[in-house]
Amino acid sequence: MAITKKELLDMACDNIGIPKKDCAKLIESAFEIIKAELEKGNDVKISGFGKWTVKSKKQRRGRNPRTGEDLTICARSVVTFKPSVSLKNQLNK
Repeated sequence: MAITKKELLDMACDNIGIPKKDCAKLIESAFEIIKAELEKGNDVKISGFGKWTVKSKKQRRGRNPRTGEDLTICARSVVTFKPSVSLKNQLNK
């Protein structure tokens, strides 16, 4: 099950014990900082959690699976996430 931003906010408020309004500002600010750094092409690493990286994909040939028609897939940037060793270990207990 995926966690929504609202659920994350509710859990954080319960754990930290600060008002929802302040907690929402904190979470939004963290997300905005992460997005801004990724847009600049910078990696974002949170110790004990993982690392987001922006990778460039080259233009390539592809095929429409429905029609079988050949097409060109445009070059683009994608975000990848690699969990930290400590997170992997915690998940694999």
